[in-house]
Amino acid sequence: MRSVLEQDYPNLEYWVIDGKSKDGSLELIKRYSDRLTGWVSEKDKGQADGINKGFERSKGEIVAWLNSDDRYLPGAVRNAVALFEKHPDAAFVYSDVESIDEAGKSFNLMRYGRWKLADLMQFNIIGQPGVFMNCQLLEKVGRLDLNYHYLLDHHLWLRMATLADPVYAQGQVWAQARIHGKAKNVADAEKFGPEAFRLAKWIGSDERFYPQNARYHRKIWAGAYRLNAFYLVDAGSPNKARKLYQQSFKLDPWMALKHWKHWSLAIAGSLGIKNFRAGYDALRKRLYGKKHKDNHGA
Repeated sequence: MRSVLEQDYPNLEYWVIDGKSKDGSLELIKRYSDRLTGWVSEKDKGQADGINKGFERSKGEIVAWLNSDDRYLPGAVRNAVALFEKHPDAAFVYSDVESIDEAGKSFNLMRYGRWKLADLMQFNIIGQPGVFMNCQLLEKVGRLDLNYHYLLDHHLWLRMATLADPVYAQGQVWAQARIHGKAKNVADAEKFGPEAFRLAKWIGSDERFYPQNARYHRKIWAGAYRLNAFYLVDAGSPNKARKLYQQSFKLDPWMALKHWKHWSLAIAGSLGIKNFRAGYDALRKRLYGKKHKDNHGA
């Protein structure tokens, strides 16, 4: 909450939506209530429903959401607004996102690219904390779909990108995503793959993606297999991940090879090489800490 409240943008509307949690969140919300536009604490139908409640109450031209584990870096809102001023017709603007651990220590930078609709169709995933949306286009596509629980954000980006191009803030980092054992992308890692396959089928049948869904059919499914494999590695299922990477390679070798690091983790795990993943993570964290100490690029 403080990472939002301490932004240096003057015209900030901030709603906090709580799903009637019992972890002390309500007490924290009340502590800062005089600095909030408003807040809600009530049962909901899941993450998408809770976020949509915030969208319904928002009045601004630009809207974003931040999950309770994540945080904005200083200047995030100001930089996002500035990029929208240069590209007022953008569907959404986005930056790279830094990964932090439970203690808030950074260990990785998730870099993206100047991705358009075709790239998103191929499951190039953008970190949600770094995304700010055109509210007018958000209303046109219908907010978050309650039928998705793990790739709900990517499903939304795809729909918005059918109306206008997104814009990438190259070289900037607006947000940090907290990665830990209880986070959804770790604790429920095995559940991301099935949603990726659902999305791939939807992309192939929805007329909004014609004719690109036919042109990129193999790449779309290669991306779905790759994403499934990626999360299975994190879920501790390297054998399943290796087989899915092989499927991705058959469909589009170049796409699969671009993710050789995670594929190597799957192969090492399937061969029973102990502590390979732990050593890789420790080395990555150490190298990143040396290279990016106190420099978030925002």
